[in-house]
Amino acid sequence: MGREDVAAGKAKQIKGKINDVVGAVRGNTAQQIKGKSQKGVGKVQEAMGKSASRQPKDPTPKDPTM
Repeated sequence: MGREDVAAGKAKQIKGKINDVVGAVRGNTAQQIKGKSQKGVGKVQEAMGKSASRQPKDPTPKDPTM
């Protein structure tokens, strides 16, 4: 899931940036806010994907008594 989240997060950031810029050009504050929100969601999703990619691949718990 890591790579998919990173890619989807980056896509949301781009979409948000577009909405932010278009809203600024048109003077549409609601669209700007929507764009900034999308960028934030994209950054969080990208970070979650990067975090998931760093997780160890071995899901078996290690016994500390051994």
